[in-house]
Amino acid sequence: MSGVTFETQRAALAEVVAIPVTPFAEDGTVDRDVHRAVLRRLLDGGVTTLTPNGNTGEFYALTPEERRLVTELTLDEAGERAAVVVGVGHDLPTAVATARHARERGAGMVMVHQPVHPYVAQSGWVDYHRAIAGAVPELGVVPYIRNAQLPGARLAELADSCPNVIGVKYAVPDAARFAAFSRDAGLDRFVWVAGLAEPYAPSYFSAGATGFTSGLVNVAPAVSLNMIEALRSGDYPAAMKVWEQIRRFEELRAANGSADNVTVVKEALASLGLCRREVRPPSRQLPAEERAEVAAIVAGWSI
Repeated sequence: MSGVTFETQRAALAEVVAIPVTPFAEDGTVDRDVHRAVLRRLLDGGVTTLTPNGNTGEFYALTPEERRLVTELTLDEAGERAAVVVGVGHDLPTAVATARHARERGAGMVMVHQPVHPYVAQSGWVDYHRAIAGAVPELGVVPYIRNAQLPGARLAELADSCPNVIGVKYAVPDAARFAAFSRDAGLDRFVWVAGLAEPYAPSYFSAGATGFTSGLVNVAPAVSLNMIEALRSGDYPAAMKVWEQIRRFEELRAANGSADNVTVVKEALASLGLCRREVRPPSRQLPAEERAEVAAIVAGWSI
Protein backbone atom coordinates (compact mmCIF):
# COMPACT_ATOMS: atom_id res chain seq x y z
CA MET A 1 0.00 0.00 0.00
CA SER A 2 2.70 2.47 -0.93
CA GLY A 3 1.52 6.02 -1.09
CA VAL A 4 -0.98 5.68 1.76
CA THR A 5 -0.07 8.36 4.28
CA PHE A 6 -2.95 7.94 6.76
CA GLU A 7 -2.96 11.68 7.43
CA THR A 8 -6.70 11.75 8.17
CA GLN A 9 -6.38 8.85 10.58
CA ARG A 10 -3.35 10.36 12.28
CA ALA A 11 -5.21 13.63 12.81
CA ALA A 12 -8.16 11.76 14.32
CA LEU A 13 -5.91 10.21 16.97
CA ALA A 14 -4.67 13.63 18.11
CA GLU A 15 -8.03 14.26 19.75
CA VAL A 16 -10.19 13.16 22.64
CA VAL A 17 -10.58 9.50 21.66
CA ALA A 18 -13.93 8.56 23.16
CA ILE A 19 -14.50 5.02 24.40
CA PRO A 20 -18.31 4.69 24.44
CA VAL A 21 -20.10 2.51 26.97
CA THR A 22 -22.20 -0.41 25.76
CA PRO A 23 -25.68 0.07 27.28
CA PHE A 24 -27.63 -3.05 28.22
CA ALA A 25 -31.41 -3.45 28.14
CA GLU A 26 -33.44 -4.87 31.01
CA ASP A 27 -33.15 -8.36 29.50
CA GLY A 28 -29.34 -8.07 29.46
CA THR A 29 -28.90 -7.66 25.71
CA VAL A 30 -27.22 -4.68 24.03
CA ASP A 31 -29.75 -1.84 23.97
CA ARG A 32 -29.46 -0.62 20.40
CA ASP A 33 -31.61 2.48 20.77
CA VAL A 34 -29.88 3.69 23.94
CA HIS A 35 -26.51 2.89 22.39
CA ARG A 36 -27.35 5.10 19.43
CA ALA A 37 -28.52 7.86 21.76
CA VAL A 38 -25.25 7.74 23.75
CA LEU A 39 -23.28 7.92 20.50
CA ARG A 40 -25.35 10.83 19.17
CA ARG A 41 -24.81 12.71 22.42
CA LEU A 42 -21.04 12.30 22.03
CA LEU A 43 -21.16 13.46 18.42
CA ASP A 44 -23.43 16.40 19.22
CA GLY A 45 -21.04 17.29 22.06
CA GLY A 46 -18.18 17.76 19.62
CA VAL A 47 -16.44 14.38 19.82
CA THR A 48 -14.86 13.39 16.49
CA THR A 49 -13.14 10.08 17.28
CA LEU A 50 -14.93 6.98 18.62
CA THR A 51 -13.58 3.60 19.72
CA PRO A 52 -16.27 0.91 19.81
CA ASN A 53 -15.20 -2.25 21.64
CA GLY A 54 -12.82 -0.51 23.99
CA ASN A 55 -12.50 -1.41 27.66
CA THR A 56 -15.10 1.17 28.72
CA GLY A 57 -17.38 -0.62 26.26
CA GLU A 58 -16.89 -3.88 28.21
CA PHE A 59 -15.05 -5.47 25.27
CA TYR A 60 -14.18 -8.65 27.14
CA ALA A 61 -17.76 -9.19 28.37
CA LEU A 62 -19.32 -9.00 24.89
CA THR A 63 -19.94 -11.95 22.59
CA PRO A 64 -18.45 -11.93 19.07
CA GLU A 65 -21.91 -11.13 17.68
CA GLU A 66 -22.32 -8.23 20.11
CA ARG A 67 -18.91 -6.83 19.22
CA ARG A 68 -19.89 -6.82 15.55
CA LEU A 69 -23.20 -5.17 16.43
CA VAL A 70 -21.48 -2.44 18.46
CA THR A 71 -19.08 -1.79 15.57
CA GLU A 72 -21.92 -1.51 13.08
CA LEU A 73 -24.06 0.74 15.28
CA THR A 74 -21.09 3.06 15.86
CA LEU A 75 -20.15 3.30 12.21
CA ASP A 76 -23.78 3.91 11.28
CA GLU A 77 -24.21 6.72 13.79
CA ALA A 78 -20.80 8.26 13.11
CA GLY A 79 -21.30 8.50 9.37
CA GLU A 80 -19.08 11.34 8.17
CA ARG A 81 -19.10 13.05 11.57
CA ALA A 82 -16.38 11.06 13.30
CA ALA A 83 -13.47 8.71 12.74
CA VAL A 84 -14.02 5.21 14.11
CA VAL A 85 -11.23 3.10 15.65
CA VAL A 86 -12.58 -0.41 16.21
CA GLY A 87 -11.17 -2.40 19.12
CA VAL A 88 -9.94 -5.88 18.15
CA GLY A 89 -8.27 -8.61 20.13
CA HIS A 90 -8.52 -12.08 21.70
CA ASP A 91 -6.89 -14.96 19.78
CA LEU A 92 -5.18 -14.06 16.53
CA PRO A 93 -7.77 -15.49 14.08
CA THR A 94 -10.54 -13.65 15.98
CA ALA A 95 -8.58 -10.39 15.97
CA VAL A 96 -7.89 -10.67 12.23
CA ALA A 97 -11.51 -11.49 11.44
CA THR A 98 -12.69 -8.55 13.56
CA ALA A 99 -10.27 -6.20 11.81
CA ARG A 100 -11.51 -7.37 8.42
CA HIS A 101 -15.11 -6.87 9.53
CA ALA A 102 -14.21 -3.32 10.58
CA ARG A 103 -12.68 -2.69 7.17
CA GLU A 104 -15.70 -4.12 5.34
CA ARG A 105 -18.02 -1.88 7.34
CA GLY A 106 -16.02 1.26 6.58
CA ALA A 107 -13.86 1.88 9.64
CA GLY A 108 -10.58 3.70 9.06
CA MET A 109 -8.64 2.27 11.99
CA VAL A 110 -8.41 -0.56 14.48
CA MET A 111 -7.03 -0.51 18.01
CA VAL A 112 -5.37 -3.78 19.00
CA HIS A 113 -6.00 -4.73 22.62
CA GLN A 114 -2.98 -6.09 24.45
CA PRO A 115 -2.64 -9.84 23.88
CA VAL A 116 -4.40 -11.63 26.75
CA HIS A 117 -2.02 -14.44 27.49
CA PRO A 118 0.04 -15.33 30.56
CA TYR A 119 3.21 -15.59 28.49
CA VAL A 120 3.93 -12.68 26.15
CA ALA A 121 7.34 -12.67 24.48
CA GLN A 122 8.50 -9.38 23.01
CA SER A 123 9.02 -10.92 19.58
CA GLY A 124 5.66 -12.67 19.93
CA TRP A 125 4.04 -9.30 20.65
CA VAL A 126 5.49 -8.05 17.36
CA ASP A 127 4.27 -11.17 15.52
CA TYR A 128 0.74 -10.80 16.91
CA HIS A 129 0.42 -7.19 15.80
CA ARG A 130 2.18 -7.79 12.48
CA ALA A 131 -0.37 -10.47 11.58
CA ILE A 132 -3.29 -8.14 12.32
CA ALA A 133 -1.78 -5.09 10.62
CA GLY A 134 -0.79 -7.19 7.60
CA ALA A 135 -4.36 -8.44 7.19
CA VAL A 136 -5.76 -4.90 6.85
CA PRO A 137 -3.04 -2.80 5.19
CA GLU A 138 -5.61 -0.14 4.25
CA LEU A 139 -6.46 0.58 7.87
CA GLY A 140 -4.50 2.56 10.42
CA VAL A 141 -3.45 0.29 13.30
CA VAL A 142 -3.06 1.46 16.91
CA PRO A 143 -1.47 -0.94 19.42
CA TYR A 144 -2.81 -0.59 22.95
CA ILE A 145 0.24 -0.94 25.17
CA ARG A 146 -0.16 -1.84 28.84
CA ASN A 147 3.02 -3.91 29.11
CA ALA A 148 5.73 -1.98 30.99
CA GLN A 149 8.37 -4.50 29.88
CA LEU A 150 7.93 -3.78 26.17
CA PRO A 151 10.73 -1.53 24.84
CA GLY A 152 10.17 1.18 22.26
CA ALA A 153 12.50 -0.58 19.83
CA ARG A 154 9.92 -3.36 19.42
CA LEU A 155 7.29 -0.88 18.25
CA ALA A 156 9.76 0.56 15.76
CA GLU A 157 10.46 -3.00 14.53
CA LEU A 158 6.73 -3.59 14.04
CA ALA A 159 6.26 -0.36 12.09
CA ASP A 160 9.26 -1.13 9.88
CA SER A 161 7.30 -4.04 8.41
CA CYS A 162 3.82 -2.52 8.84
CA PRO A 163 3.68 1.14 7.80
CA ASN A 164 -0.01 1.23 8.72
CA VAL A 165 0.94 1.11 12.41
CA ILE A 166 0.50 4.85 12.84
CA GLY A 167 -0.41 5.50 16.46
CA VAL A 168 -0.04 4.12 19.95
CA LYS A 169 -2.43 4.05 22.87
CA TYR A 170 0.10 4.02 25.70
CA ALA A 171 -1.39 2.96 29.02
CA VAL A 172 1.51 2.21 31.31
CA PRO A 173 1.01 4.45 34.39
CA ASP A 174 4.52 5.93 34.33
CA ALA A 175 5.12 9.27 32.62
CA ALA A 176 8.90 8.87 32.64
CA ARG A 177 8.62 5.45 31.02
CA PHE A 178 6.27 6.90 28.40
CA ALA A 179 8.76 9.66 27.62
CA ALA A 180 11.54 7.13 27.12
CA PHE A 181 9.42 4.59 25.21
CA SER A 182 8.09 7.17 22.76
CA ARG A 183 11.55 8.48 22.01
CA ASP A 184 13.01 5.01 21.61
CA ALA A 185 10.21 4.08 19.20
CA GLY A 186 10.25 7.40 17.32
CA LEU A 187 8.44 10.37 18.79
CA ASP A 188 7.52 11.87 15.41
CA ARG A 189 6.87 8.53 13.75
CA PHE A 190 3.63 7.78 15.61
CA VAL A 191 0.69 9.67 17.05
CA TRP A 192 0.91 9.18 20.80
CA VAL A 193 -2.39 8.78 22.62
CA ALA A 194 -2.37 8.96 26.42
CA GLY A 195 -4.23 5.73 27.10
CA LEU A 196 -5.00 6.37 30.76
CA ALA A 197 -7.43 9.20 30.10
CA GLU A 198 -7.71 12.62 31.74
CA PRO A 199 -5.76 11.90 34.96
CA TYR A 200 -2.58 11.18 32.99
CA ALA A 201 -3.16 13.47 30.01
CA PRO A 202 -1.26 16.53 31.30
CA SER A 203 1.89 14.60 32.20
CA TYR A 204 1.81 12.55 28.99
CA PHE A 205 1.16 15.62 26.83
CA SER A 206 4.19 17.27 28.41
CA ALA A 207 6.24 14.29 27.14
CA GLY A 208 4.82 14.25 23.59
CA ALA A 209 1.28 12.84 23.55
CA THR A 210 -1.20 14.73 21.36
CA GLY A 211 -4.41 12.81 22.10
CA PHE A 212 -5.97 11.03 25.04
CA THR A 213 -8.62 8.36 25.50
CA SER A 214 -11.65 9.02 27.65
CA GLY A 215 -14.51 7.18 29.27
CA LEU A 216 -15.58 10.25 31.22
CA VAL A 217 -16.42 11.91 27.90
CA ASN A 218 -19.56 9.71 27.77
CA VAL A 219 -20.83 11.74 30.70
CA ALA A 220 -19.45 15.23 30.09
CA PRO A 221 -18.03 15.79 26.59
CA ALA A 222 -17.37 19.48 27.29
CA VAL A 223 -15.14 18.67 30.27
CA SER A 224 -12.85 16.41 28.22
CA LEU A 225 -12.77 18.86 25.31
CA ASN A 226 -11.88 21.70 27.69
CA MET A 227 -8.88 19.71 28.87
CA ILE A 228 -7.54 18.94 25.39
CA GLU A 229 -7.95 22.56 24.31
CA ALA A 230 -5.93 23.69 27.32
CA LEU A 231 -3.23 21.08 26.64
CA ARG A 232 -3.02 22.00 22.96
CA SER A 233 -2.43 25.62 23.84
CA GLY A 234 0.18 24.66 26.45
CA ASP A 235 -1.94 26.08 29.24
CA TYR A 236 -1.13 23.51 31.91
CA PRO A 237 -2.69 25.52 34.78
CA ALA A 238 -6.01 25.49 32.91
CA ALA A 239 -5.66 21.77 32.18
CA MET A 240 -4.99 21.10 35.84
CA LYS A 241 -8.14 22.99 36.80
CA VAL A 242 -10.07 20.44 34.75
CA TRP A 243 -7.94 17.71 36.35
CA GLU A 244 -9.03 18.86 39.78
CA GLN A 245 -12.65 18.93 38.62
CA ILE A 246 -12.59 15.28 37.53
CA ARG A 247 -10.11 13.94 40.08
CA ARG A 248 -12.54 12.27 42.49
CA PHE A 249 -14.58 10.72 39.67
CA GLU A 250 -11.45 9.17 38.22
CA GLU A 251 -10.20 8.07 41.64
CA LEU A 252 -13.42 6.10 42.09
CA ARG A 253 -12.86 4.48 38.69
CA ALA A 254 -9.24 3.62 39.47
CA ALA A 255 -9.76 2.23 42.99
CA ASN A 256 -9.04 -1.44 43.71
CA GLY A 257 -7.23 -2.06 40.44
CA SER A 258 -9.86 -0.20 38.39
CA ALA A 259 -12.57 -2.60 39.58
CA ASP A 260 -15.30 -0.01 38.98
CA ASN A 261 -13.84 1.64 35.89
CA VAL A 262 -16.91 1.10 33.71
CA THR A 263 -19.36 0.95 36.61
CA VAL A 264 -18.73 4.57 37.65
CA VAL A 265 -19.26 5.84 34.10
CA LYS A 266 -22.52 3.94 33.71
CA GLU A 267 -23.64 5.07 37.17
CA ALA A 268 -23.02 8.67 36.14
CA LEU A 269 -25.02 8.16 32.95
CA ALA A 270 -27.79 6.52 34.99
CA SER A 271 -27.89 9.54 37.31
CA LEU A 272 -28.54 11.68 34.23
CA GLY A 273 -31.23 9.29 32.93
CA LEU A 274 -29.17 8.39 29.87
CA CYS A 275 -28.34 4.70 30.34
CA ARG A 276 -29.08 1.80 32.67
CA ARG A 277 -26.41 1.23 35.31
CA GLU A 278 -26.07 -2.51 34.67
CA VAL A 279 -22.63 -3.90 33.89
CA ARG A 280 -21.65 -7.51 33.25
CA PRO A 281 -19.50 -9.68 35.51
CA PRO A 282 -16.67 -9.53 36.41
CA SER A 283 -17.62 -5.85 36.86
CA ARG A 284 -20.25 -5.02 39.52
CA GLN A 285 -22.76 -2.30 40.33
CA LEU A 286 -21.83 0.33 42.91
CA PRO A 287 -23.00 0.25 46.51
CA ALA A 288 -25.63 2.85 47.36
CA GLU A 289 -23.31 5.34 49.10
CA GLU A 290 -20.96 5.45 46.12
CA ARG A 291 -23.91 5.88 43.75
CA ALA A 292 -24.85 9.02 45.66
CA GLU A 293 -21.31 10.32 45.49
CA VAL A 294 -21.10 9.79 41.72
CA ALA A 295 -24.42 11.56 41.21
CA ALA A 296 -23.23 14.49 43.32
CA ILE A 297 -19.98 14.80 41.36
CA VAL A 298 -21.81 14.81 38.05
CA ALA A 299 -24.37 17.32 39.29
CA GLY A 300 -21.46 19.63 40.12
CA TRP A 301 -20.29 19.59 36.51
CA SER A 302 -23.39 21.50 35.37
CA ILE A 303 -23.99 19.18 32.43
